[in-house]
Amino acid sequence: MKMKNNSWGINIIAGISLAGLLLPEAVAYSSIANLPAQAGIVALFAGLACYGLIGNSRFAIVAATSSSAAVLASASAAMSTGSSTMRLDIAVGLVLLTGVFFILAGVCKLGSISDFIAKPVLRGFAFGLALIIIIKQAANILQIRLHHTDIIRIFNDLFGQIHSWNWISGVVGIVSLISLFIFSRVPKLPGGLIVILLSILLGKWFDLSHYDIRYVGDIDLRLESPSLPTMSYLEWLRIGEMSIAMLMILYAESYSSIRNFAMKHNDQVSPNRDLLAIGFSNIVSGLFHGMPVGAGFSATSANEANGATSRIAGLSALMTLFVIVLTLLPLIAMTPEPVLAAIVIHAVSHTLRPSTFYPYFKLRRDRFVVIAAVVSVLFLGVLDGLLVAIGVSLIMLLKRLSESALSILGRLNGGHDFVSKATYPNAQSIHGILILRPESGLFFANAERIFSLAKNYISLAGEDAKITIISLEESPDLDSSSVEAIINFCDEMSVIRRYVFFSRLKFPVQKVLIEAGIQKNSWVKISDLSVDEMAKLAANVLLKNAQPEHISSSSVY
Repeated sequence: MKMKNNSWGINIIAGISLAGLLLPEAVAYSSIANLPAQAGIVALFAGLACYGLIGNSRFAIVAATSSSAAVLASASAAMSTGSSTMRLDIAVGLVLLTGVFFILAGVCKLGSISDFIAKPVLRGFAFGLALIIIIKQAANILQIRLHHTDIIRIFNDLFGQIHSWNWISGVVGIVSLISLFIFSRVPKLPGGLIVILLSILLGKWFDLSHYDIRYVGDIDLRLESPSLPTMSYLEWLRIGEMSIAMLMILYAESYSSIRNFAMKHNDQVSPNRDLLAIGFSNIVSGLFHGMPVGAGFSATSANEANGATSRIAGLSALMTLFVIVLTLLPLIAMTPEPVLAAIVIHAVSHTLRPSTFYPYFKLRRDRFVVIAAVVSVLFLGVLDGLLVAIGVSLIMLLKRLSESALSILGRLNGGHDFVSKATYPNAQSIHGILILRPESGLFFANAERIFSLAKNYISLAGEDAKITIISLEESPDLDSSSVEAIINFCDEMSVIRRYVFFSRLKFPVQKVLIEAGIQKNSWVKISDLSVDEMAKLAANVLLKNAQPEHISSSSVY
C-alpha cells in the first residue's frame, strides 16, 4: 500500500512539473497555427483528459504538436482566401474530421496505418519543417511579416525588410532562447513558465510596448457550446483530403513516441486503442475550437524524464493546468511575442539533429528519400512538400521492387537447403531441374519482368530445365496482374512441353491460382511443399518419365 501511495505521489509531482512545460508550448503552437492562444489551451485540456481516460501508454502526453500546427496553418491558409472567419471554420473542420478518421481507423483496426509514411520521409519532413518553423519564428521575433511559405521567398521577405527589423525585440527573443536552453539542463524545472514570468516582470519594468514589442493579448477561454462549422460539400471534401494527411502525420509521430517508450520499459502497445483515444481527443478539441493533438515526442519524453509511471501524471498535469489557467491566465496574456517565438524555437530545436540521417548515408539506403523530404518541405511548403516526399518514397519502393532479382538455386553441400548460386557458387544444380526464386513478392510492377527472366533462364538451361521449380515464398498474396503473368508463363511452358512446379505457396496464393483454373494445365503443379520436397517429386517425375498428375501427395494440386 505504501508503494502504491509513493507511486501516486511520484506521478502527481511529475504532472505538476509537466504542466509548466505544456502551457507555454500550447500557447506558442497556437501562434504557429495562426489561431488564438486559447486554441492551444483547449487542445491541451482535450488531449490530456481524453487520452488519460482512454489511452494505453503510461507516458504519452497528447497535446498540440509543432508539425500538426504547421500543417493546420498551411491547410487553412490555402483554403481561406484571406478570410479570418473562414480560416477558423476550416481549422475546426480539419480537427473534427481528423478525429473522425482516427476513430474509423481504430474501429477498423488499422493500427499499422503509420507505416504508410516511411521513417526516412517522416524524419526528413520533421527536419525540414523544423527549419521552416524556426525561420518563421525568427521573423516573428524581429516582427517581420512573411508572405510566402517556401524557403527562397521566405529569406527574400526576411532580408528584404532588414531595415524594418525590431532589434530590441530580437534581443528579448535571443535572451529568452538562451535562458530556455540553460533551464532545460535542470531536470523537472518548468523553464518555459519561468521565462514567461520573467519576461512579464521585464515588460512591466521597462514597458516593452514602448519599443513596439507586441504581447500575446487576452486569452478568451469561455467555452462555447459545441458546434460544427457551416461549409459547402466541396469545402468539406477538400478538408477531408487534408485530414487524411493530418492523420498520417499525427499518428506516425504519436505512435513513434508511444512505441519507443513502450520498448524502453517493456510495455505492451495497443495501437488500435491509441487510435481511438487520439481520435476522441481531436473530436473534443475540434468541437470546442481547439487545435489538432497527438503524442509529441518532446512532451512524452519530458513526462518520462520527470519520473512518471502511469497516466496519473497526465491527469495530474491536467488539474495543475486548470489551477494555473484560473489564477495566472491574465499574466500569460501579458507575455511578449518574442518570448513566445523563442519557446517555439526551443521546442522544435530537438528535431534539428543531422546525426539522425547518418545511418541512411552509412548504409547507402534511402538517402535520396531523406533529401527529397527535406528539400520538398523547404521549397514547396508543408502540405505539398509532404505529398511530394511520400510520392518519392513510393516511387523508390516501386522501382526497387520492380527491379527484383530472380535467383537460380542449388543444393548446398548435399543437404536439404537450397540457396542462391550467385551467393554460394559451390551449390549444386540438379540435372534436368531448374530451381528459381523471385527475391521479392510478385505484384503488378514486377511480375512480367520476373517471368520474362524465367523464360530466358529456361531457354539457356535447355535440357537442364525439363522441370522448372519456382519458389514463391516471398509472395504472401497475388494481384490480378501477377496471376495473369503466371498463367501466360505456364501456357507458354506447356506449349514447349516443359513442366512448372510452384513451391512454398502461401494459402492465399494457392487459393487464387486454383480459382484462376491453373490446375487444369497438366504441365503445372502448385504446392506449399518446400523446395527440397518439390525437387524430390520432380526427380521422381524425370526418373519414371511420368506425367505430373500421377504424383501422389496430398499437398500437391
